[in-house]
Order: sequence, then C-alpha cells, then structure tokens
Amino acid sequence: SKMLPLRLCALWIPLFSVLDPALSSYSEDQCSWRGSGLSQQPGSVEQISLHCAEGALVWLYPKGALRLSLSPRLPSGAVGPGGSGRSSGQITACIKPAESFRGAQIYLERDGLLELLVGERPGPPGRPPRVRCFSRQPGEKVALFLQATPHQDISRRIASFRYELRGDWNALLAPDSSTTTTSTSSSSEAACRPCNDTEILMAVCTSDFVVRGNIRSVRTDGDLWASVIGVSASRVYRQKYALFSGPGRLAQSGEIRTLLRCGVKPGSGSFLFTGRVHFGEAWLGCAPRYKDFRRVYEEAREARQIPCELAGN
Repeated sequence: SKMLPLRLCALWIPLFSVLDPALSSYSEDQCSWRGSGLSQQPGSVEQISLHCAEGALVWLYPKGALRLSLSPRLPSGAVGPGGSGRSSGQITACIKPAESFRGAQIYLERDGLLELLVGERPGPPGRPPRVRCFSRQPGEKVALFLQATPHQDISRRIASFRYELRGDWNALLAPDSSTTTTSTSSSSEAACRPCNDTEILMAVCTSDFVVRGNIRSVRTDGDLWASVIGVSASRVYRQKYALFSGPGRLAQSGEIRTLLRCGVKPGSGSFLFTGRVHFGEAWLGCAPRYKDFRRVYEEAREARQIPCELAGN
C-alpha cells in the first residue's frame, strides 16, 4: 500500500508537552518491552526507550498510544554485507509484525511528520506480514508511534513486532521488506551483483556466518519471493545462531535465502557462503567459489593487506 505522510495530529502534540511523568515509563529491559493498554490512562502516550540492536515489542489490548525510541549501541565500525569497511553513521531499522498483529497502526515519526508503516492488518490472510525498513541519518531524531485503533472488544487484539537495527545496511535486506529510503531497482542490483575482492575479504570479517560448502538444492519460496539454497557445509567458520547443524562436523547442513530475481541456480564445486541473519534466517551476502576466495585471501596476506584472519582455513 502507498505510504502517505501525515502531519502529526494536533491531538497528540500537547500530550507530549504536558504528559504527566506518572503516565510515562521506560522499559527496564534494554531490548524488549511488554505491556498492556488496560493499565494506560485514557488519551495517554506511553514513552518507551530501547537500546539493543534487536528485540521485540508486545502491546496487549492496545489503548491510547505508544512512542518508541530505538537507540542501539552498535559497534562504531559496523558495516553491511559487501560494505567497504567504512561506516557513515547511518542506521537502518527493520520491523516485522507478528502474523497475529491486530489493534494498532505503526507510524514512522520523523521531523514532525507521521508516515504509515504498518496498518492494523499488515498482510492478507495466509501470507506473512511484510518487513518494513527505514534509515536514520547521524543526529536525526526518529521514533515509532503506535496508535491504537478504536474497537469495542479489545480482548483478542495484540500488536506485536520484532525489530532489528544495523549500521550501513545499504542494500535491500530481504524480498519481503520495503524501505522508505532505497529504491527497489538499485537495491536489487546491489544485492545480486558479484562481490569484488575487497568486498569478499570484508564479508569474511563482518558477516554473521561464514561457511564453506556445496549447493545441494535450490527451491522457491513463493511467500517471500526468495530462492532458498540448501547447503551441505564442509566447514562452518562462524555462525551467529545455529543456522548450520548436523550429527558431525562433515554432516552439517542449512538454508540460505537470497532474492528470487537474482536467479540463483544449482552449481557444482565448493563455495564460501557469507551473509547476514535477518529475523532468524540466513540471507546471502558474498558467495565466491572457494578457490577464488583462496586466491584473493592469499594475495592479500602476502601483501599484508588482509583485514582479518580466517582461523583454520
């Protein structure tokens, strides 16, 4: 649906300035928040501040409104897949509504404007809700504004979502996401093109997973418009979560997703798969053939220009 920027409702502006501190609360949990609209005063706006790179919000029986500030403590040199290693200070945030999301709307509040990100029903029945992403420039004040939608019966309504924040995520993170700052065509082109030598070396240092393996299958996930690559891993150098598992070191397997439009096909030989974890799933970054990676890696090491060591390679 087309996003329409709205002027911050005059109803809420005085509430921000005269709100009784007793009606506001900051989450004790730095990453996630869970609360109930039944405890809120009529017409109140509850202020919430979270300080992690990922977490969740669960708003039971939504009433009134919430204003959520996300201020992640990210590493100063955080970079995205295929990045140059230099951080611009830009932060990209993504939110993924739960399939049962009901009872509220989520707006992006930026410079006094409200832009609708998630409606009360974030997706058609039977399909997962789309991920919504936005970027924040250094020093820019950005918040999420959740407004409850009026209902006589709120007993079965829960507005919940997960969020992720990273530094310098310049490309489209996943095909189920849309962003308010990056065009689909330019993002797709960046995500599908082969990585150059510098990007390969940086991906080895900064990716959430680094795995040597073979492609055993490629299937299509129609709901996410993604290609799902089945990988037989011969060596797992690093993984943020248990993405690749099995009974033994030489019998590990897992799945990696990438844009369907990239046209990934099964191929023989050994590859070095790198990438990011996006809402619990592995998404492909750089994936050179292993022999090409070895050539680039050895040349950089001989020239003493290697950004990091890949242990046990």
